[in-house]
Amino acid sequence: MPELADLFPGFASEWLDTDAGRIFARVGGKGPPLLLLHGYPQTHAMWHQVAPALAERFTLVVADLPGYGQSDVPPSDAQHTPYTKRAMAQVMAQAMERLGFPRFAMAAHDRGARVGYRLALDQPQRLTRLALLDILPTYDYWLKMDRDFALRIYHWTFLAQPHPLPERLIEASADAYFMETFRRWTKPGRDPFDPRAVAHYLAALRDPARIHAACEDYRAGAHADFEHDRADVEAGRTIEVPLLVLWGSSGVAAGAGTPLDVWRRWATQVRGGPVESGHFLCEENPAATVAELQAFLAQA
Repeated sequence: MPELADLFPGFASEWLDTDAGRIFARVGGKGPPLLLLHGYPQTHAMWHQVAPALAERFTLVVADLPGYGQSDVPPSDAQHTPYTKRAMAQVMAQAMERLGFPRFAMAAHDRGARVGYRLALDQPQRLTRLALLDILPTYDYWLKMDRDFALRIYHWTFLAQPHPLPERLIEASADAYFMETFRRWTKPGRDPFDPRAVAHYLAALRDPARIHAACEDYRAGAHADFEHDRADVEAGRTIEVPLLVLWGSSGVAAGAGTPLDVWRRWATQVRGGPVESGHFLCEENPAATVAELQAFLAQA
């Protein structure tokens, strides 16, 4: 991977051994532990604009998900098991334990947020509070998949196609594909991305192994993750930890339903609201995102 700008000065770099190989994380700040997870198609670098303020009150663990960024790429199987959110949640819990944090708060965006709510359902004792950025549950997204919504989140069906079709198409023009993805998911008229962060994203996204890992992530979402969610719905299980849900006013979640109403079916303690942005809250509107996170996390 090429030399990349240090977007977290003063933070340590850690490679943490887990069942999915090494998880890469930047660790810094002071106070109770807070795990920050990114989404697709990004890396831990997406938090660089909000981390300094959060680090004043929390010990941040800003991690790359398995198969993303600088974390190891676990080998997959026919069921995409290592890329299920259940498996990823277990891996992130292991990584936090390696750092001495068996219990922690968590804020996560996009795919990382799916790991977050799965952890809250499977291992609620791990979490003190949970903040989810611009998602609704995987189960609800698939049930919503009518013509209009499928056109809006076309990547869910594209990336979940059997190997190697999406991988080959993306590899043929990775930079163009991902830059178009960033443009489409940002509020029109904005270009909020720091070129140094984009360099982090593209350095990882050009790697065929990581392109494959991301596709496996979405294949798991279309199959095992959906079934795990459905089992919880049918069993009446809910998220019991305090939950903050934020969404971009022009983001993905806002187009799939009323987010607070949806999450109140899944959780017992929910608050939240929209942030003036597209999908990428932390980069399009970092000040508002920080303010919401600090107000929520300070109550722990």
